[in-house]
Amino acid sequence: MRQFLFPRRPMSRGVLLFSHFVLQLGLLASAALWLLPRSPWFSAIDWGQAWPTLALGAGLWLAATLGLRLLVELCLLPHHLGSRVGFAPGDVVTRSFERRPAVHNNQAAWTSEARPVETEPSVLGNARVTRPAEPLKPQGSV
Repeated sequence: MRQFLFPRRPMSRGVLLFSHFVLQLGLLASAALWLLPRSPWFSAIDWGQAWPTLALGAGLWLAATLGLRLLVELCLLPHHLGSRVGFAPGDVVTRSFERRPAVHNNQAAWTSEARPVETEPSVLGNARVTRPAEPLKPQGSV
């Protein structure tokens, strides 16, 4: 059951699209078979009496097709993401609204000019660096 709910590999795109097409056709056929006998064209009632039932049936059919489309899009999500291993922090984490560069409050903006900092011994702590930094290696070498 775990393999069914959380598969290791997603289903192929062709299988998903084919099953989506068949299920959409099935929904369309079942809606037509349910709505046509209740329409004034195939029964002895007029449009004034038939419209609530037809509107309800058409609304349910549209809701079912939209729900099926959303489910298929969820199943196609691994194909949309491509060969990405996981999410990068930038995909999930956004900047705070208060600290954006366009803040017009000089005390709250982090892009404003430098502000003086008190240099009392109680403010500055001990350095945590225990060894000097290594020189930067060029990008091409490993």
